[in-house]
Amino acid sequence: MTATDSERVLGVREIDGEPFGDIMAALESLERSEPLLLLNSFEPESLYGVLEQRGFTYETTQTSERREIRIEHTDG
Repeated sequence: MTATDSERVLGVREIDGEPFGDIMAALESLERSEPLLLLNSFEPESLYGVLEQRGFTYETTQTSERREIRIEHTDG
C-alpha cells in the first residue's frame, strides 16, 4: 500500500510517547472523503475498536519495515 495524492499520511513511529492523541487529532481534521494512511511499527489492535466506534473503516498491510493502516470514514 502506498500513499496517494488524495490521502494524508501520518507516521507515528517517530513520535516520542503515546501516539493516540496525534492519531485522533489527524482523524478529526479529515474531510469526509479524505483517507488517512497511518504508518506504524506494530499492530495497533487497541486502535481498531476506537476507529469502529467513531465511524471509520481500516485496512492494514504489513511490510517488512512497518504496518500501513489506511483509515477512512465509513460513509466516505
